Amino acid sequence: MNRKFPALGLATVLTLAGCGGNLGSDDSGSTAAYPERAITLLIGQDAGGSTDLIGRALADPASTDLGQPLTVQNRPGANGAVAAKELAAAKPDGYTLMVFVGSLAYITPLAVPADQAVDINGYEVVTGISQDDFVLIANPKTGFTTVKDIVDAKRPITFATTGVGTGSQLTQTLLFAQAGVNATAVPFNGGAPALTAVLGGQVDVAAVQLGEAKEQIEAGKATPIVTFATERPSYMPDTPTAAEAGYTVPVQQSRAVVAPKGTPKEVVDRLRTSFQKAFAAQAYRDFNDQRLLTANEVDGTALLQQWNDALKTYRDLVAQHEIDLAGK
Repeated sequence: MNRKFPALGLATVLTLAGCGGNLGSDDSGSTAAYPERAITLLIGQDAGGSTDLIGRALADPASTDLGQPLTVQNRPGANGAVAAKELAAAKPDGYTLMVFVGSLAYITPLAVPADQAVDINGYEVVTGISQDDFVLIANPKTGFTTVKDIVDAKRPITFATTGVGTGSQLTQTLLFAQAGVNATAVPFNGGAPALTAVLGGQVDVAAVQLGEAKEQIEAGKATPIVTFATERPSYMPDTPTAAEAGYTVPVQQSRAVVAPKGTPKEVVDRLRTSFQKAFAAQAYRDFNDQRLLTANEVDGTALLQQWNDALKTYRDLVAQHEIDLAGK
C-alpha cells in the first residue's frame, strides 16, 4: 500500500556505549543513567482507538529494552492538542513522551486559529511510526456504491468525521467540494463512533481508517466507495481510489513518538534505539499487518520534512477549493 509520504526507510541505529541503559556520557548529569524510572507515554485519543492501540503495541517491547515501564496515559481532546499542550509543558528529560498524530500537525492548523495550532517543529521527534489510509464507507441501505451514486442522488448528504481538523474531515470535505455535492459534516470523537453512526444510519457516509473499517466491510455491513490511498489496497482490489474516480484527495494519517523541545540528544537517541527494536519485534509486525498499517519508521529529520510538506500541500488544496474546515 503506497503512501503520499516518501519511503525514506529506517535511519541507522545509533550504537550506544555502555550497558544496562547507561549512555556512557562523560558528564554526571541525569542523562548518564537514563532511564532510571518509569516513562509516561501520552495518547491524545480515547482508549481503544487506532492511536491508542498503536501506542500500547509499542510500549511493551520498548519497555523491555529500556528496562523501565512505559506507562500509557490517555489525554483525549481536540485531536490530540490537549496531550500536546501537556507534553510541551513537561520537563524535557525523556520521562514524558507522546504518540503524536500527523493530522494534528498538518490538518488541524487549517481548522483552528493560529494561536491554537500545534507546531510539530516545537517538539523533539524521536521516530516516525506508521501511516494508514482512509476509506469512504456507506451504509448499504443508502444504495451508494460509487461517488457517482452520491452525486446522482441530487440530495443533501451527511457525513461523519472523527472531529474537526482531522484527516477524516479533510478527505470528505475535499471530495465533496470537487464533486459538487451538498454535504454536511457530523463530527464525532474518533473513528469508532463515526463508524457506528454509519452502521446505525445516522449519517450517509464516513471516512475512517482502513483498519477500523475492514471487519465491517468484510461482514457486508459497510460498503466501501473509494479509498484515499495512492494505490488500491491489496485487501480491497475492487475498490477504486479517489484519484481513479477523478478527485485529488491525497490525505493520509501518520504517527510519531515525540518528546518535549530541549530533550537531550543522548536521550532521544536512546529512545529511538528502543523503539527501533520494538518495530522489529514479530508481535508488533503482525499487529501492523492486521491493522493494515505501513511502516514509516523514519528519523526525526525525515518525519519533520514529511509533515511540513503535508501541511503546505493541504493548505494549498483547501485554498484552491475555498474550503473552511472550521465551518465544516
